[in-house]
Amino acid sequence: MSLAVAIQMDPIESVNIDADSTFVLALEAQARGHLLYHYGPKQLAFKNGRVHAWARPLKVRRERGNHFSLGAPESIDLAGVDVVLMRQDPPFDMAYITATHLLERIHPQTLVVNDPAAVRNAPEKLFVTQFPTLMPPTLITSDRREIDIFREEHRDIIVKPLFGNGGAGVFRIRDGDENLGSLLEMFASISNEPLMIQRYVPEVRQGDKRIILIDGEPVGAVLRVPAQGEARANLHVGGKAVKTGITNRERDICAAIAPALKAQGLIFVGIDVIGDYITEINVTSPTGLQEINRFDEVALEARIWDVIEAKRKRR
Repeated sequence: MSLAVAIQMDPIESVNIDADSTFVLALEAQARGHLLYHYGPKQLAFKNGRVHAWARPLKVRRERGNHFSLGAPESIDLAGVDVVLMRQDPPFDMAYITATHLLERIHPQTLVVNDPAAVRNAPEKLFVTQFPTLMPPTLITSDRREIDIFREEHRDIIVKPLFGNGGAGVFRIRDGDENLGSLLEMFASISNEPLMIQRYVPEVRQGDKRIILIDGEPVGAVLRVPAQGEARANLHVGGKAVKTGITNRERDICAAIAPALKAQGLIFVGIDVIGDYITEINVTSPTGLQEINRFDEVALEARIWDVIEAKRKRR
């Protein structure tokens, strides 16, 4: 079954071919004989009742410095392709939300992965609040009084932007730290969005685990261990990827959230677990495939395409 696949992503010129999950998804699609197109979210357009994109035919290869070829741009009607992979990175801002609204007009006739309405309704740090018993103590607010009360109770806290990504803007405020007021003023000068405040989970020193779920099933994990003196475990800020497995507690967490993922058409999901707690459910542009592939000698992108092809065939 040969499919026409349009990939909505950030510039392909800048991807790290040894770490980027979208890149291996494109490699696998190409190996299966699918025709690939590349476009950015700014190339989306709604005109005459149709959703178009200025897209370019794409070929990929695992060659550093020579990992892609792009054809001439052409305006394609996205209702005429089989699959759209929505894979641009956050921030989850109004531009991102607008893209979900546009792609919702072609889904499910064109299979959009992940489902754009579900992506819009399930931002990482808010979706997880549907499972409060699985989270560390958490506060979402802009109210300084509420933040002070939460800090008084939990003493050691994490403060982060509600719609951020990649560990950007994540701060640990220890008991007695005098910088909280200045930090809140800085956030308020940048955005009027609420913040997420969580009790610090000391197990993060042993690692923040990314678990990949495909169609609701946990299929692999990688442990991201923060660098010395760093509270964040994200790989691009110095975290180290370490081979790991999935514990019974983590399988219970996955089983608890799986029905919601499947019901909302969230095929490719990455959750973050610290100790016994889930901290985020990543549905916008999950990463981690290549690290898990290397540690576990698997090809998770093949399993994702198996699910996509099966869903496309049923349609």
